[in-house]
Amino acid sequence: MLAVLAAAILTGIYFRSNRTVPLKTGIAKQNLLAPDFVLPQLDGTPLRLSSYRGKVVLLDFWATWCDPCREETPHFVELQQQYADRGLQIIGVSMDDTSDPVRDFYHQFHMNYPVVMGNAKTGEAYGGVLGLPIIFLLGQDGRIVAKHMGPTKAETFDLEIAALLLKQ
Repeated sequence: MLAVLAAAILTGIYFRSNRTVPLKTGIAKQNLLAPDFVLPQLDGTPLRLSSYRGKVVLLDFWATWCDPCREETPHFVELQQQYADRGLQIIGVSMDDTSDPVRDFYHQFHMNYPVVMGNAKTGEAYGGVLGLPIIFLLGQDGRIVAKHMGPTKAETFDLEIAALLLKQ
C-alpha cells in the first residue's frame, strides 16, 4: 500500500513537469478516449489501436530523422521488455514519408514493439504533430492520461507506466 501511495505521489510530481501535458491542454484535456486508427505495420499487417484496450499503451509519434526520437528508442525497447508481461504495449507511429528508412531503423535499434506508418490524418486526430517526438500514454480503458511533447526524461516514463500498471 505504501509503495502504491509513493508511486502515485511521484507520478503526480512528474506530471507537473513542463514537458508533460496531463489532462490540461489539447486532446488530453478531458481524459478523452484516444482516437482509434487502423494503420499498416512494416510488414503490411494492419494494426488497430483499440485492440490494445486492457493494456497500458505508450503511443510514440516519431521519425527516423528525429534525434530525440533516436535517443528515446533504446529506452522504449527496455520498457517493452521489462513491462510487457505486466500489461504494457508500446506502439511506434512513424511519421516518415516512406517505410524504407523505418525498416532499417527498426532492425538497427532491435525494436521489440509494433511500428506503424502514420499519416497526416492520424496526426490531425491527435491534435496535430508539429514536432517530434510526441508521446501519448493511454490507460487500460484507452483514455489519454498524459501527453509528452519533445524530449522527455526516461524516468518520467518509468514512473508513469509503473503507476498505471499498479492500478490493475
